[in-house]
Amino acid sequence: MSKTLLEREQDHPQEVVAERGGRRIVTMDSARYVDARNTGRDVVVPASYIGVLPARMIAIHRPRGVIGHDACVGKYGAGIAGLWYLEALGIPAATADGMTADMGNGADLYASGVVSHVNYVAETCGVTVGMPVTEAADLLLDRDPTDAEVGNKIRREVVETLPNGRRVVVTDSIVWAYPEDENTSVLVTAGHTGRSGAKFLLEAKPWGFICHDGGMSKNRSGIAGLATADEAGLPGACIDGTTAPIGDAFLGYAQGLIGAHNDAAARRGVEVGMTVREAAHKLLVGEQP
Repeated sequence: MSKTLLEREQDHPQEVVAERGGRRIVTMDSARYVDARNTGRDVVVPASYIGVLPARMIAIHRPRGVIGHDACVGKYGAGIAGLWYLEALGIPAATADGMTADMGNGADLYASGVVSHVNYVAETCGVTVGMPVTEAADLLLDRDPTDAEVGNKIRREVVETLPNGRRVVVTDSIVWAYPEDENTSVLVTAGHTGRSGAKFLLEAKPWGFICHDGGMSKNRSGIAGLATADEAGLPGACIDGTTAPIGDAFLGYAQGLIGAHNDAAARRGVEVGMTVREAAHKLLVGEQP
């Protein structure tokens, strides 16, 4: 005879390690062990990788939050790909660094793990990379996400400013250029520099820009906007897609290298192979011809 749902859930061993205000932190050895007991109230700490498949298993039960294992990330980022699946559903989630926590051992992940990756919903709860899992779980237990509309996520940071007021602004998309960026900001973004990207650049009229090359793509369409910007006298360059991911300007600024640029940027000293950080500075201090 097949087991009832309640009987099947009893086969999913869980350990409650903290409880406050009717909410709990619950550890377990597998994402498969997340079930209806956890819906709405529990921060679950399963020692599975947080790829898309485990994220699906977890998401149907809608826990309060999730902290799993990153499986050392692996090829195609498969060990953490479920973070953004959960983000799209409004579920805060993070992973522990695979070298700090055992796989398949929820108690160890909770006690010893160090956060390696965080989705945006968890960020709004205060969870950060490098934080002990115990601390991150407490934050997810006590704090509600401050921005339920994940699509409204806008990250902008001024990373360098000159005495004359010009600055380097890092933001994930050129569509988040502000009116005050016109003729003032070097915008480091992470969208492609194709035909549609050029349209937004010409509308924003920054002092200079660095976008992503979109992997170059067919007919080098990922950087087609460089020529369009050059015709308008707008200096710009592209992040080499093999050095930093599209869509994350902060990683582009921290890790990226320049893969292409237009003539206007070259006149300000930008070169292929230069770090994005250095190229942004050269665009900032250079003057219009």
